[in-house]
Amino acid sequence: MARLEGCVSGADVLVVQGGINDIAQGRSVDDAAANLVAMVRRGKEFGLRVVIVDLLPWNNGWPDAEPKIRRLNALIAELARAEGIALLPFHDTLEDPDHPGRMHAEWTSDGDHPSVVGYRRLGEVAARLADYSS
Repeated sequence: MARLEGCVSGADVLVVQGGINDIAQGRSVDDAAANLVAMVRRGKEFGLRVVIVDLLPWNNGWPDAEPKIRRLNALIAELARAEGIALLPFHDTLEDPDHPGRMHAEWTSDGDHPSVVGYRRLGEVAARLADYSS
């Protein structure tokens, strides 16, 4: 949130993704959601097309962080609807159907971040949105 203004110079699109560090650091889900709302609205004030991304599954935070991630993702989906912006479903894209709340082992490099294969999957989701929006 603090770096937003410095990051948008020359941009056409703002992709807002955040909240997992708030959860990891023990901050409240409501505070994380409020920061995301503020970033989305600020991006719109700058005249940018704004897209929001939901939180990824977090293998190393599972199971304790899972309810908070699900709650924040629900708030992110609600924000996308309320603001009329696209939501990139990164959580569901990398969630292992055999291990809900966690990324498939092939799609994470360290249990925290996507692997190259995981990032490729996320890129495909973003590309579909870009193709749809063109």
